[in-house]
Amino acid sequence: MTAATLFDLLERLTSLMRIWNRQHPLLAELQPIQVSALIYLARCNRYSNTPLAVSEYLGLTKGTVSQSLKALEAKGLIEKAQDQHDRRSVHLQLTGAARELLAAIAPPEFLVTALAQMGEREHTLEALLGELLRQIQRNQDVPGFGLCRTCRFHQQRDGAPFCGLTLEPLHQSDVELICREHQAA
Repeated sequence: MTAATLFDLLERLTSLMRIWNRQHPLLAELQPIQVSALIYLARCNRYSNTPLAVSEYLGLTKGTVSQSLKALEAKGLIEKAQDQHDRRSVHLQLTGAARELLAAIAPPEFLVTALAQMGEREHTLEALLGELLRQIQRNQDVPGFGLCRTCRFHQQRDGAPFCGLTLEPLHQSDVELICREHQAA
């Protein structure tokens, strides 16, 4: 496959996702950036649910993300909470309404159906796309934002997950969440 072919395929898949977002009745009141922010916040860990992390993950300016987060808060989809250790920091939490919305829309049914129709090749596609993402992240020196369990700091202590960077114990559910501090093993 050529880089141009891959670019065309990824561009078309992205376009289909944008079209689906615009046409979905539950998303009529949300801008695409707001949907992306909600999806990220649903998948990130407690170290990564800050406005700055959302900006870095989406690759957008702080101002753009700030306005989007204000709109989500006004719609009752996110809440802000001060950090317990650093009063200057704010953490973003999804509300029950946001969780219900995301459960209804993500992943889109057309994607679930297409993957099921691929059979065992679904796993090959996942592995290849994951490797492509890691190669791009390494080559472009962009933040990893990977899953905790794949990070070089992820450890097991006394049979429980532990972060070697923050030196804090983790919940079992944390290992499947995105972390902005992720570094490939």
